[in-house]
Amino acid sequence: MKHVITFLFVCTAVAALAQDNVAWHDVTKWGVEGRAWGDQERKRWFDRMPAKAEVSVTGAVWNLSRHSAGMMVRFKTDAAIIHAKWKLLNSRLGMPHMPPSGVSGLDLYARNTEGKWRWAAATRPNKQEMQATLLSGIAKGMREYALYLPLYNGTESLEIGMPTGAKFEALAPRLAKPLVFYGTSITHGACASRPGMAHPAILGRRLEIPVVNIGFSGNGKMHKEVGDLMLEVDAACYIIDCLPNMNATMVTERCVPLVHQLRKARPNTPILLVEDRRFANSWLTPGRAKFHSDNHAALRKAYEQLKAAGVKHLHYLSGDDLLGDDAEGTTDASHPNDLGFVRQADAFEPVLRRALGLK
Repeated sequence: MKHVITFLFVCTAVAALAQDNVAWHDVTKWGVEGRAWGDQERKRWFDRMPAKAEVSVTGAVWNLSRHSAGMMVRFKTDAAIIHAKWKLLNSRLGMPHMPPSGVSGLDLYARNTEGKWRWAAATRPNKQEMQATLLSGIAKGMREYALYLPLYNGTESLEIGMPTGAKFEALAPRLAKPLVFYGTSITHGACASRPGMAHPAILGRRLEIPVVNIGFSGNGKMHKEVGDLMLEVDAACYIIDCLPNMNATMVTERCVPLVHQLRKARPNTPILLVEDRRFANSWLTPGRAKFHSDNHAALRKAYEQLKAAGVKHLHYLSGDDLLGDDAEGTTDASHPNDLGFVRQADAFEPVLRRALGLK
């Protein structure tokens, strides 16, 4: 027993010493990307919307806006090991169709020597207050990292740790105008295996542009109140991708007013209208196939009406091929898996490049 106690004491002392040799950096001290509305008051630091939204948007939208979807923090270090500790808002760490690594985890990317973003590490959260080593044995050299925050859980706090002797440089959020994605659970990030695999995040890396994710699971419905908040954000492009949560009647009633609302406030900002993806098994379910076709027709009609009215800088993306044509791009017919998210990014990218005037 004496030897066991001694062993435990030594292990505890070593662990404490290791922690003493870690410098922790609170990301709120330099800021995260994807946190729009500037310095407006928030109920919680990592809320996606300002406090004033609570009284204007629906209760469901407000609650979902407390998830940290789309947020990302950048830094540089030459550390051979990188740690993180974070506290989550909700005890539900995963969902039946989406793992905890995507719902509540962190996702680390690094720039390689060619300047391209490459995946580096992900986490496996199993409790609300987590501390984990993201990556160890890292090759020597100073490099840039991007750490994505949980998609379907709120973040209460986040610190990044590394050995005390390592160089560290906090990178403030870029000042470039962001892509603003307004949509449904798919925009929100269901069902990516990790936060960096949601298509808004993929597109942010490919286009080297900040991203604001205001996807709301089951509640992306072209609400005027959300539009009021969107127009406060000076966006590079507004992406409206709400059809999965709407029917043709709702699209007819709400699309044109929302575009006019945004265009009045932001005359020259590109706006992209996106059709809904067809359920992967809709080829077997005629009712579902008709639902999608009716939605597509309603959005196309709204688009043509807006163009006829002289609305400029308006773009359109068909939904038929967003998930591919082999029915392998989803977890449950509707929500993309990682393959589906990559395919969506492939479809979005050329349209956004044209809208933004990029090569």
